[in-house]
Amino acid sequence: MDPRAERIYAAADFLKQRIGGLEPEVGIVLGSGLGKLADSIMNPLVIPYKSIPGFPVSTAIGHKGNFIIGELGGKCVIAMQGRIHFYEGYPMDMVTLPIRIMKVIGIKYLFVSNAAGGVNYEYKVGDLMIIKDHINQLPNPLIGPNLDDFGPRFPDMTRPYDLKMIARAEEIAAELGIKVHKGVYYGGTGPTYETPSEYKYIRIIGGDATGMSTVPEVIVARHSGIPVFGMSVITNEAHDDYAEDFENNGHDVVVAADAAADRMCSIFKKLIESL
Repeated sequence: MDPRAERIYAAADFLKQRIGGLEPEVGIVLGSGLGKLADSIMNPLVIPYKSIPGFPVSTAIGHKGNFIIGELGGKCVIAMQGRIHFYEGYPMDMVTLPIRIMKVIGIKYLFVSNAAGGVNYEYKVGDLMIIKDHINQLPNPLIGPNLDDFGPRFPDMTRPYDLKMIARAEEIAAELGIKVHKGVYYGGTGPTYETPSEYKYIRIIGGDATGMSTVPEVIVARHSGIPVFGMSVITNEAHDDYAEDFENNGHDVVVAADAAADRMCSIFKKLIESL
């Protein structure tokens, strides 16, 4: 068996034993500063990443490094309280390992979230953006021998983000009186924030928000036929006209994400209820 598959199935078997008869329908990936949503999960079972055989440990700011299994929106969910990033030094098969594991466990939907810089001039700190498409500048996680158990060699990416869930999320946001944008997420490697010229380039080629994650997880989910809903919290204005003393700060990003997390949680919960 492919060593990657061995790692996936071994970790999935471990989790299945830990969660007993629970059958998560929805997988959720929580980005920088967005772990608060885990506090909304009822009857939570917490499984630290470090306890799972062969599982990478999250080292990024604002990522606690736990799976949380419980009830949200009337459904059994498994949430990642912190993700794995390429910039931490992990290869792509490890970055996307959690998504493969959740597929084996049986999830039917994947929700992804992230903290992102708003390159669109209309976006302000604290805004929410529903991801309608992405531009990938990270290594593609499907490079290498195909894992045939999970999907085809050349998966279609015409609709990486589920159109029905996007439409429903827009309706929910309107019902709750929450302003949302709908835009394109640009995924880069990090860990540096982009230069002003790079922000300008991202805007010119069609990006509305930029970050250092999410896209690999979405690609792997779509490879496995899992519908995806994505949302970005705009945590800094990623422009090319900064004052001379301006500085992007990782701590400020986490604080801004935390402040917007409640609104994102409300939309996620209602959307999960409607599935």
